[in-house]
Amino acid sequence: MIIPVLRYREALKAIDWLGEAFGFETHAVYADGEIVMHAELSLAGGMIMLGSMVETDLGRMMKQPDEIGGFVTQSIYVVVPDPDAVYERAKGSGAKIDREPVDQAYGGRDFACRDLEGHLWSFGNYDPRRE
Repeated sequence: MIIPVLRYREALKAIDWLGEAFGFETHAVYADGEIVMHAELSLAGGMIMLGSMVETDLGRMMKQPDEIGGFVTQSIYVVVPDPDAVYERAKGSGAKIDREPVDQAYGGRDFACRDLEGHLWSFGNYDPRRE
C-alpha cells in the first residue's frame, strides 16, 4: 500500500477545503492548536496523510509549489467513478484547473487541478489495476 503525504502551511484549512473541493472524508486529525502533526483523509477507497509545514528534519527537505515557481516534483492521481462530477465540485470550490476533462487515448477520462496551496492533483476513471 502506498499512501501519499502532503504538507500544508494552513493544514486545518486544507483539510476542510479538500473535503469541500474533492470529497475527502476526515479519518483522523492530531493537532496542537493550529499545527497539524498528522491527519488522515480518505476518498474512493484510498487515503492520504497530511500535516503542517514545520521546521523538522523532514520539513526542511520539503518545499511548497510557490517556493519553486509553482512547479511540483510529483502529483497525485485519484481514481473516481465520475471525474466530471469531481471536476464541477473542484471548480466550484476554487481549485485552479490546469487541464479540463479529457478522454485519454489509453482509456479513461481525467482532469488536473491545483489545490489551495498549489499541489497538483489529477482525477480520472482510468484504473490501471483493472487492466
